[in-house]
Amino acid sequence: MKIALLGYGTVGRGVDEIVSARVPQVEVSRILELPDRLTDPRMTSSYEEILADASVELVVECMGGVEPAHTYIMAALAAGKNVVTSNKAVVAAHFGEFADAARATGASLYIEASVGGGIPWIASIEKVRRVDDVTSFSGIMNGTTNYIVDAMRRDGADFDEVLARAQEMGYAERDPSADVDGIDVLNKTIITASVAFGVACEKGLPASGIRNLRLSDLELFAAHGRTVKLLGRGVSRDGRYAAAVEPVAVAADSLEAAVPSNFNLVTLDATTVGELRFYGQGAGSLPTGNAIVQDVLDCATGARRPVYDFSRGLAYDPSLLRADYVYRTSASIGGGEYAPGAVLVRDLTAQAARALLDEALVTDPTTFMAALS
Repeated sequence: MKIALLGYGTVGRGVDEIVSARVPQVEVSRILELPDRLTDPRMTSSYEEILADASVELVVECMGGVEPAHTYIMAALAAGKNVVTSNKAVVAAHFGEFADAARATGASLYIEASVGGGIPWIASIEKVRRVDDVTSFSGIMNGTTNYIVDAMRRDGADFDEVLARAQEMGYAERDPSADVDGIDVLNKTIITASVAFGVACEKGLPASGIRNLRLSDLELFAAHGRTVKLLGRGVSRDGRYAAAVEPVAVAADSLEAAVPSNFNLVTLDATTVGELRFYGQGAGSLPTGNAIVQDVLDCATGARRPVYDFSRGLAYDPSLLRADYVYRTSASIGGGEYAPGAVLVRDLTAQAARALLDEALVTDPTTFMAALS
């Protein structure tokens, strides 16, 4: 099978490296690149040239961002070309549109690498759903934030110091907002909920990050036998579902607490199979490239051709996702004392907890919030 790569950055090069070295039945025949970067005979700056090439059966989109990735994916599907993408932002924003376009032309859409890097998360959810209903999922889905929290705990360092180190190591971007504000996990949670629950997931999920996390917060929770992890979570029952992204104070002896460095751990629970956990590298050139190539091989061999149907009709109901929340803040928000300078507010929905955080941030912009698991 001949394929085209859209983008030749970290992920695109990883795909090319794996295919060239390990997958003789697949050939990277075209690469879309900027006009001033055409350093390989396979490269072109014309996407129309790739679309018109009948020998290209599959397009691998690994550019990042929403546009022009959205336009390119829609054009490929409309032309009947299969699409593999690692781009969580564009899938989260346009998943339903892509699914409809794929069904209309009989093309296939593969999104394994958009969540969990090299972890076979999406395909595993699809397999579970052949028999079961997925009742819940939860996971550490962002390696950058997990690295930051782990390093803060391990080294006794504060947030800004560890973030700078993560940027030097290439774990965090110069602008770390997508990671530390929970945007990356939000996109992955929207995708996961859509696949797990068979629904076009609500885009405006409550989402909070770890930007205001301090070493003293970790010490506070450690005194209560807990540590903090940034989790994407979802639950479904009785024709309804809810999902959210937020810091969670998990038990210090839990598997989530033990996840080191930039690794991911994602968990689902389903009707008959029960709880399943998946651990591995959630990002990086070769792990993400591996997930893309697995999708390419599934397409090439016909082993798996996903069809995403979001007609199940589940209602979004934030009341399904509830917890007790701790706020480290100088703002007056009610609740009882959890520790000096921190209050415990019981039985909030994730949506209400985020609204209360917004209220506290007006008075105290350094406020940090975590759910108790």
